[in-house]
This record gives sequence, C-alpha cells and structure tokens, in this order.
Amino acid sequence: MPQLKILVTSEPDGGLAAFRHGELEATFHLWSQGGTLPLLDGMAWAFVDWILPDISGLEVYRRLRCNPLTAQARITMVLDGDDLATRKQVLRAGADDYVVGPLSRTAILDRIMTSLPAESNEPGPALQVGGLTIDLAAFQARYRGKHITLMPNEFRLLRYFVEHPGRVFTRSQLIAALGKQEPLIDERTVDVWIGRLRRALRAAGAGDVLRTVRSLGYVFDQS
Repeated sequence: MPQLKILVTSEPDGGLAAFRHGELEATFHLWSQGGTLPLLDGMAWAFVDWILPDISGLEVYRRLRCNPLTAQARITMVLDGDDLATRKQVLRAGADDYVVGPLSRTAILDRIMTSLPAESNEPGPALQVGGLTIDLAAFQARYRGKHITLMPNEFRLLRYFVEHPGRVFTRSQLIAALGKQEPLIDERTVDVWIGRLRRALRAAGAGDVLRTVRSLGYVFDQS
C-alpha cells in the first residue's frame, strides 16, 4: 500500500488523524526542526509555516532540502497572507508551492488529493533518452547509472523536457507544465529551476543538454 507521510510544523484544525483513500495511506506527523523525523518509508510532503516561534520557515525549508531523508520531499510553505513579495521569495527559494493559512486537516488533504493523481498517472515505468533514465515510479533520474540529485521542481521539469525533446518552451509554458497556474509568479523563477537542473546534469556527466534559445525559452537537445 502506498504510504504518504505528511509533516506539519503546527497542528492543523481537525487534528492529526490518519487518512486512507483507496490504496493510499497518509499519516500526519507534527514536527519541529529540532525533532526527530518519522520513518519516511514512502512519499513525504511537508507543510511548513512561514512564521515559526524560534526559526524562520525558510530556514526550516533549507534544512529539509539539505537532509538526505527529505531532500526529495514535496514542500508547501504556509503563508500568513497572500503577499506577492513573500510568494515570489518562497518560489525563488525552491519550494514546490504555497498555501495561505491557517490550514485545516481537510484543506491539507484536499491539496494532496488534487495534486497526486496528475503525478501518479505515469505513462510507463521509465523514460529513456540516450544515457539518461527518468524513473517515474521512484521519482529519480540517472545518467548512465549515476544518480542525479534533483528537487521536485527540477525533476518534473526534466521529465517534461525528456517527453518533448527538440521543442522550445517559454517560461510561461514551463510554469503551466509544472502546474504553477498562479498568474503573478515571476517568470524569471524558471531561470533558477533551469540553472539548478543544468548543474545537476553536468555533475552527473550528462553535459549541456538544455539549451537556451535567446528571446524564446529553453529546449532539450536529444542526444
């Protein structure tokens, strides 16, 4: 049975009771940055408050990304208000998305259930282009067997490029492809994602497979 561990930095209205839907079993865990993480034997999704008593939510986000156990977790920042500058800061930092709090258990589960189907509707077990392998079930990418360390946004971008080789995508098209439909996202945030993806690919030996098309966008050059 697929397992989903939901980490929250404050208890949501409605409590922390486990949730089961079909084959999915989701359990809530109230977690502070100084506490011990639960056993993450499946998917992990963290809802991190932007404002916390002793530490900033952004610092908690950074620590989650630096921890190998949670580096690939989906992270949603919980904002106090719908402030444009804060939203831009959250997305530029690399968080997957954000919500405006306070959160309830129902709101968290609604967000999860509307997001998981699109990501679990995999067309096949893996995508293969040259030496590059995209393992859809494991949410991992490898180049000639070497693991490529990617955060969720970069992994999803890479998958999208690999599924559409040779096609130029604008920043707005890439934002839409990742499900980032908010109209006020700064399109330059895509440049940050692309930069991280390029560095990860180069580190794995894949070279410069992402090409910038001036004044248009980006394209994946199939080798």
